[in-house]
Amino acid sequence: MPLPPCMSCQSEYVYQDQELLVCPECGFEWNPVALAEEEVVKVQDANGALLAEGDKVTLIKDLKVKGSSQGLKIGTKAVIKRVHDKKDHQLDCKLDGAGDMMITAKYVKKA
Repeated sequence: MPLPPCMSCQSEYVYQDQELLVCPECGFEWNPVALAEEEVVKVQDANGALLAEGDKVTLIKDLKVKGSSQGLKIGTKAVIKRVHDKKDHQLDCKLDGAGDMMITAKYVKKA
């Protein structure tokens, strides 16, 4: 299995030293397992439960839809299609009766 290039200088001469990968050109060391764990996006609902793709959630507050006279009522169910690491609108959801929308995680709870 070929090793990935150096994350710092993009050198292809990376070698493995126990669990670390080391670049001999710039001296950069990293743990690819720990790096993969850090890349997982962690988003919590209003109750503190971690949300993931495919989870079913329920709105806990009536929400206005920007640019529309339509609103989303409390108790509307949704399925999370994608989770983003953003300040607002972390969840890309499919809502019952409203279609696809982006929602902030603090307005939902895990169903």
